[in-house]
Amino acid sequence: MKTNEFFYDLPARLIAQTPLADRSASRLMILDKETGATEHKYFRDIADCLNAGDCLVINDTKVIPARLIGQSETGARVEILLLTRRSGHVWETLAKPGKKAKPGAVINFGGGELSARVDEILDDGKRLITFTFNGIFEAVLDKLGKTPLPPYITEELYDENRYQTVYAVHEGSVAAPTAGLHFTEKLLRRIESKNVHIARLTLHVGLGTFRPVKTEDINDHKIHSEYYNIEDSQADIINSARRAGGRIIAVGTTSCRTLESVSDTDGNVHAASGWTDIFIYPGYRFKALDALITNFHLPESTLLMLVSALCRRENIMRAYQEAIDNNYRFFSFGDAMFIK
Repeated sequence: MKTNEFFYDLPARLIAQTPLADRSASRLMILDKETGATEHKYFRDIADCLNAGDCLVINDTKVIPARLIGQSETGARVEILLLTRRSGHVWETLAKPGKKAKPGAVINFGGGELSARVDEILDDGKRLITFTFNGIFEAVLDKLGKTPLPPYITEELYDENRYQTVYAVHEGSVAAPTAGLHFTEKLLRRIESKNVHIARLTLHVGLGTFRPVKTEDINDHKIHSEYYNIEDSQADIINSARRAGGRIIAVGTTSCRTLESVSDTDGNVHAASGWTDIFIYPGYRFKALDALITNFHLPESTLLMLVSALCRRENIMRAYQEAIDNNYRFFSFGDAMFIK
C-alpha cells in the first residue's frame, strides 16, 4: 500500500493543545469494525460499552522527564532528548542543534550538576551519550529534566501529571500511551465493578512509533524497537478471559502491539520481556486483540495504519472525516475512539 492512502487534511484548530479539566469528559466515537457504523458519546460512557468478562489491557509505563536543556563548553544552548538507556549511564539520544553535539563534546546541565559526553553519532543521527553525576540518576533527572511533549503541542503544560496515566508505574517512556489518559480512578473502579478484568503490561514508548512514514510504500518503513514486559499473572488474566468468552480490549496502540508481539497463532498470550518492532498495517491478521480504545492519530502515521488494519482503511478514513466535521479534538490530548 502507498503511504499517501493514509493522508487526511486536519485543520490546525482541531489539534488539542491542552488536556481537559476532567480526563473522562473527552468525546468518544464508537466505531463498528465490521460495518463502519459510528456513535458519539463521552469517554465516561466507556463503562457502558464493556461487558462482564471482558478484559481491558492497559500499559502502565511512566513518562520520564527526558528533555534536558544544557550548555556546551562554549556556552551555546543544547537540547538533549533521552530515548533509550543502552547500559549503565549510556543513553541513545537526540541532540539539537546537532552541530553542538559532535563526538567528544561535553554538555552541562544545571550548572554542572549533570554532565554529558557525546561518544558516537549513529547512522540515523542519534547520539550515544555518557552521563556523569553525583547521587541517583533518576533523582537528578527529576530535578533537571522536563516532560517531552510532542512537537504539535505548543502550549505549556500546567500540570505534568496530565501527561501520565493514573496507573503509570514503570518509568521508561519518552511519550505517553495517550489512550490511557482518558481514564480516572473513579472510572476504573466503575469498570471493575462490572466484573471487567484489567490486565497490565509495560511497553516503554519511543519516538519512532509516532514519526511519520517517509517511504512511498509502507512496506519499506522500519519501526524502531521498544522494550516491553508482561508478567505471568497478567498473561493468565488475559488468557482466562479469552477462554471464558470475554473480549480482549487493548487500551492504546502500545498495548495492542505488545499483545500481538507475545501471542501465538491461537491468540494465547505468553509472559515475556524483550524488544518489539512489530509493524501492523492493513492485511495483518490479529491474534489476540478483539477491540481497541485509541486516540485520533496523525496523517500517514504507523498508528493510523494500525487502526486501519483492525477496521479497514475505508472505514477509518470515513470516521476520521466525520470526527473533523463534528469538531473532535485530535492527537495526544484529544478525544478517543472505541473500535469494537
